[in-house]
Amino acid sequence: MITGLDHVQVAAPPDAEGDARRFYGALLGLAEVPKPAGVADTGGAWFACGSQQLHIGVQDPFLASRKAHPGLAVADVASLERLAERLMSAGSPVRWDDRLEGVRRFYTEDPWGNRIELCVPAGT
Repeated sequence: MITGLDHVQVAAPPDAEGDARRFYGALLGLAEVPKPAGVADTGGAWFACGSQQLHIGVQDPFLASRKAHPGLAVADVASLERLAERLMSAGSPVRWDDRLEGVRRFYTEDPWGNRIELCVPAGT
């Protein structure tokens, strides 16, 4: 039976590893993890995201995902607000959304236009 979520993959265009490292690594603060030998030559990059992983995989032809998205949990509201400021300072869009009661969240886009949600889950 299913016991949890191991990873989520987000598509990127070919040769996007540098942008992936800048956005997901430097801006969002995710630590890159080495890709296993069997898939290391397929491009992209993998990042630790709590006990799960976020995989950036090369897709050619590439099409950004404007609706489907990963939701990345942030420890607290102050950290979420700092991330929003950091993203805006780097030129990334930040769209706050208050439609879920008790959840502070916003949407942004990665360098290729994929939708990314950052949130402080309810009860945190």
